[in-house]
Amino acid sequence: MTPRIRRLDHLVITVADVERTVAFYVSVLGMEAVAFGEGRRALRFGSQKINVHPVDSPLEPKASTPTRGSADLCFVVDGPIAAVVEHLRDLEVPVVAGPVPRTGAVGPIQSVYLRDPDGNLLELACYEPTPHV
Repeated sequence: MTPRIRRLDHLVITVADVERTVAFYVSVLGMEAVAFGEGRRALRFGSQKINVHPVDSPLEPKASTPTRGSADLCFVVDGPIAAVVEHLRDLEVPVVAGPVPRTGAVGPIQSVYLRDPDGNLLELACYEPTPHV
C-alpha cells in the first residue's frame, strides 16, 4: 500500500552562517528561532519548521549535494500584498520581483519575491480573498 502524505513537517536549508540566517528569518519573516538537539538551530512558523544546517558541517544523513542558495520556497502570508511590500521596504529588503499573480496550491495568489542572505529565493504569497456573493 502506498503511504498517504498528510503534510510537510520540516525542511532543511543549507547556509553559510546559521546565526545570520536565523536573524534574517526572525526579523524579516517573523519566524521563531528554535534551538534543539546538541546546538542545532531551526525556524518555526505555524506547525512547520525549517532546520538550518551549516554548509561547512552538514549533518548526516543529508541531501546528495547540500548547497547554500539552492532553495526556492513559497510562504503563505497574511495580506494584503501591498502591506508585505511595504514591510520589506521598511526593512530595506530588496524585492526581486512582484507583486505578480501566481497559482498557489489551492488557488490564485499574489506573490512578491526576495532573497535570504544565502541567495535562496523566497516567495511571499497572499491568497486572493474569496468574493462574497
